[in-house]
Amino acid sequence: MTRESISAHNLAYVHSFKYFLQVEKGLSNNTVDGYIHDVKEFLVCIGKDAESFVAQDVIDFFVSLQEMGLTNTSVARKRSALKGFFDFLIAEDVPCSIEFDNVPAIHYSQLLPDILNKDEMAFFLDSIDTSTPLGLRNKALLELMYATGIRISEGIGMQTHDVMWSDEMIRVMGKGSKQRVVPVAESSLKWLERYYLTARQVLLKEKQTAVLFLNNRGGGLSRMGVWKIIQKHREQIGLKKHVSPHTFRHSFATHLLENGANLRVIQMLLGHASINTTQIYTNIDTKYIVAQHKKYHPRG
Repeated sequence: MTRESISAHNLAYVHSFKYFLQVEKGLSNNTVDGYIHDVKEFLVCIGKDAESFVAQDVIDFFVSLQEMGLTNTSVARKRSALKGFFDFLIAEDVPCSIEFDNVPAIHYSQLLPDILNKDEMAFFLDSIDTSTPLGLRNKALLELMYATGIRISEGIGMQTHDVMWSDEMIRVMGKGSKQRVVPVAESSLKWLERYYLTARQVLLKEKQTAVLFLNNRGGGLSRMGVWKIIQKHREQIGLKKHVSPHTFRHSFATHLLENGANLRVIQMLLGHASINTTQIYTNIDTKYIVAQHKKYHPRG
């Protein structure tokens, strides 16, 4: 991150905050460096003068971090740093209008990922309006994410040649440029084919690109764009549960486990380098088993 990425106006506030942390608070160099890094990251990302920030700017920043896969612990640390920074500015009589009471607290421990149960997932996907090119694209993308468990970065990075139509599979470029092949459920593949043959041609707008999922300007979708699609649909259908792009991946793995799939197979499908990463889903599976036992056992 370069000095030029932050305006001189904001950088002066950052230097004053750093002095405050070091001299007046007496924090360690490592702690101060972490706080300053988090504050600079936010200032670069949003790109406004410190006096102009509002709570929604911070919320949008945190959402983008979570959608990129940051843990709640990391996001909570950044919230602490930003709150400290803006509290400092207010104490120094800088005219800030930001109200951190409107920024939701981030829980440090979220051991189990958010999932939708099978009925909720079916309702979510089946209620997508496919009468427009954008609606058909949304349906194809979310069906594919649930059918394969791909990460959001893998979904928006897919190229048209990554679909192996006759084999009913897709090629996925995962973390560390590791490629894997994942099967696609037949019904989901049909939605993908319908999008590819019709809606994608409309969205392409005579442009030349191999990107599979396009926005309404003929370019590739962004992480934030997918997040907004999901949130808009969730609100439209009145679903109260938290839903993010990761929810589709987590639900995919959990539903496979509930139906008896081998953990090693799920590991390969998800593209996890270690079985330990996949192991978290066994915790959900255990909860499911306990719930089923309680529901159906005569002494439950």
